[in-house]
Parts: sequence; structure tokens; C-alpha cells
Amino acid sequence: MVNLAAAEGHPAAVIDMSFANQALCAAYLAAHYDQLANAVYGVPSAVDQEVANLKLTAMGIDVDQLSAAQKAYLASWREGT
Repeated sequence: MVNLAAAEGHPAAVIDMSFANQALCAAYLAAHYDQLANAVYGVPSAVDQEVANLKLTAMGIDVDQLSAAQKAYLASWREGT
């Protein structure tokens, strides 16, 4: 809390997403521990996506889903700028 109140620390809106990521990652590790090697892992994209969706929902923001054509465009290096 000192970092928030007395310094230029992260705002609470950032910290809550960080804690949510940590909690959901811990739940993921507990659920999949028998399938994981002893290594360092990045945040699974599904967990990161869930945190983002929860935050946007809490803020009352709806996000459109990409169409198949939009996903293909974003995944392609042959189109776009």
C-alpha cells in the first residue's frame, strides 16, 4: 500500500488485474500440476483472456467477437500494412 500511496506505484486498476492473473494462474497450476514439467511458464492465454473479459465486464464494456475472416487476417503476414 505504501507503493500506492506514497510513490508512483501502479494504480489499483492495474494491481487488481495482476492479482487476478496470479490467482487464476495458481488455480491453473493446481488443476494441471500433474501435466506440467518443473519449469517457468508464461500466463496461459486462456487465463489472460479471462482476466481481461472479467475486467471489461466489471467496467460495463462489451467487446465484439472477431469473425473467422478477421481472425485469419490478423494471423496472416501476407495481408495488411
